[in-house]
Amino acid sequence: MNEPRKPYAIYCITKHGLAVGAKLKQSLSGADIYVSPKFIDQGPRDSLPLSLPMDSTLRETFNAYDCHIFVISVGAVVRMIAPLLKNKKVDPAVVCVDDKALFSICVLSGHVGRGNAFTNIVADALGSMPVVTTASDVSGTLTVDILGRELGWNLEDADRNVTRACAAVVNEAPVLFVQEAGEADWWPIDKPLPKGVEYSTSLENADPTRYEIVLLATDRIRIKDKNPELYNNSVIYYPKSLILGLGCDRDITFEDADSGIRKTLDEQGLSFKSVKAIASIDKKKDETAFLELARKYGWEFLTYSADRLDSVEGILNPSETALKYVETRSVCEAAALLASGASSLLVPKQKYKGSPEGKNLTVAVARIPFVPRSPIPALKEEARK
Repeated sequence: MNEPRKPYAIYCITKHGLAVGAKLKQSLSGADIYVSPKFIDQGPRDSLPLSLPMDSTLRETFNAYDCHIFVISVGAVVRMIAPLLKNKKVDPAVVCVDDKALFSICVLSGHVGRGNAFTNIVADALGSMPVVTTASDVSGTLTVDILGRELGWNLEDADRNVTRACAAVVNEAPVLFVQEAGEADWWPIDKPLPKGVEYSTSLENADPTRYEIVLLATDRIRIKDKNPELYNNSVIYYPKSLILGLGCDRDITFEDADSGIRKTLDEQGLSFKSVKAIASIDKKKDETAFLELARKYGWEFLTYSADRLDSVEGILNPSETALKYVETRSVCEAAALLASGASSLLVPKQKYKGSPEGKNLTVAVARIPFVPRSPIPALKEEARK
């Protein structure tokens, strides 16, 4: 398992560059600074030695940091990092700053590696001019490859149609954004959608042939099987929109709980990537399998008292057994509804047992409601300027 990356590495090889680097280190939490041996005694107390040539240091550090800040010329940096590059999905961000800190320049991984964001952070720290050259950022349009990332959205396939979609939005070609699930503020609520982008909450009347690309935010899977024409002309995002209500026999294994959840979602045509949280009765707050699920997948684990669960409306499968043993007529269905804020279940209680001698799991699914975006005419935006 790969170690998590540290946030920043700063590299300085000149006296003036060291002054810039020291200022950055003071401003950026968790930053390490690598300094030429010639000036290391003038650097911050915890300065790290920088090999000259830098190749041996960079081979050790390149995949250990999210962002590399070089107070070195762009040309020299490009030549040094070229042998270390793999692809945009894994390469870290690289930012170059000149010796007088006039410019902070994004060199690598502007979107997926957050290079553009890091460039603005560095520029703010130094009072320099940020230089960002990716077309979508310059034109202020959608950044297709990282859309919704700060909200936890995941791309179904980071390689499929993404480059073509990026070109479509930059060129202001007809693009349809269909939102079935997820937060509405994937684009600023008070800002009109970019030119060429249309918005809908349903695929029902969508004709994919009318658009250069369709961007679909959904928690459903098997789009390819049900609508291959649409799938072939789409980029799919999975927002964190599903809440799983869970119940189980005490001491169910992690493997059985995990398998039961995956089987339930797959049978219902729902994406595992869209799970945001799990919920249950407070008597299960120490259930080892549930705690391990939350830890492994980064899910929130919510629990509620029996009284609170018993007061929830919209239960489809009340249980006298549950009422007898845990004092509420519903655990998984009520927990899913309560945690999601939904008024109805997406999937009612499903039962799972991994083997005849295994323990029982119950799963219910609710979708977090969202308020669809209201169209904001471009003229209204112009009037505010």
